[in-house]
Amino acid sequence: MTTSDPPPLTVVQPGGGPTGELGSIGVQFKLWGQDTGGSISVVEHPFPVGALVPPHLHTREDEYSIVTAGEIGFRSGDREVVLGAGGYITKPRGELHAMWNAGTEPARMIEIISPAGFEHFFREVSEMVAAGTADPDEGARLADRYGLEFGEPDWLPSIIERYGLTPLRP
Repeated sequence: MTTSDPPPLTVVQPGGGPTGELGSIGVQFKLWGQDTGGSISVVEHPFPVGALVPPHLHTREDEYSIVTAGEIGFRSGDREVVLGAGGYITKPRGELHAMWNAGTEPARMIEIISPAGFEHFFREVSEMVAAGTADPDEGARLADRYGLEFGEPDWLPSIIERYGLTPLRP
């Protein structure tokens, strides 16, 4: 019987981890797949007032979100909820979902991604945004590589209007 070595001990201090911008929200990297044997990755997302993450679905991973500050709205499938600090939500793969700052103050959430790997999508997007090289064709190729699909559901205009959001094209 063979056993593999456990991943090395990883410590991330409060406020620690590399950061980047994704367009409408930010990202702070906490745990990478290499830190967890590929089982999960963990990032934090700051949501400025008016921020909207466009409707999308993941074909390869599930997401688990924990709101840590402010109020964040979630629409997943036909369910919509606004959660404050301490609220949890699951967003299963294959289900169209969107997220937005539902309040008047900046918000923040922790995102647990299972299995790991999608954190590299965030890294690549933040590098393109920082370099000023993001374009729709490049973004579409990147989304395809990571199994990410975008949608334009009929419920989106209502959410944008109700919360005064700034739409961002995928």
